[in-house]
Amino acid sequence: MPAGPEAEIMDSLRRISRALDVFSHSLATRFRLTAPQLVCLRALVDAPAQTPGQLAREVALSQATVTGILDRLEARGLVERRRDVRDRRRVLLNLTPAGRQAAALAPAPLHQRLAGNLARLPDDEQRQIAGVLRQVATMMEEAAPPPA
Repeated sequence: MPAGPEAEIMDSLRRISRALDVFSHSLATRFRLTAPQLVCLRALVDAPAQTPGQLAREVALSQATVTGILDRLEARGLVERRRDVRDRRRVLLNLTPAGRQAAALAPAPLHQRLAGNLARLPDDEQRQIAGVLRQVATMMEEAAPPPA
């Protein structure tokens, strides 16, 4: 690959991808969790007794994706689903003691740590980074093959 800005950009993208992979691998091996599972656990710590739909909105995932995540967390005894006593049609989610412990022991999700670092930057730098990343994301979407 030629030297220059293009090479630096590609190297930075590889480093970002690698950081995501390292975090995901560490989370999986040390805590037996995926990043989306951790995000769901943390959301339930912050706001217990949510419905699956509320949780899906909170974590910005589809309800179908959250249902799969909840199935796996429930099978591991980390989350429980209970019918709302006032409205039996509603299902409410809560962490089990093991789920609270897993959420407490696992590291903060990578996006939360990045957000903290970004918040320490001046507003103009944050806006500049946001604009550049928006451009990069658009270019990557345009370069991606169409879905099958």
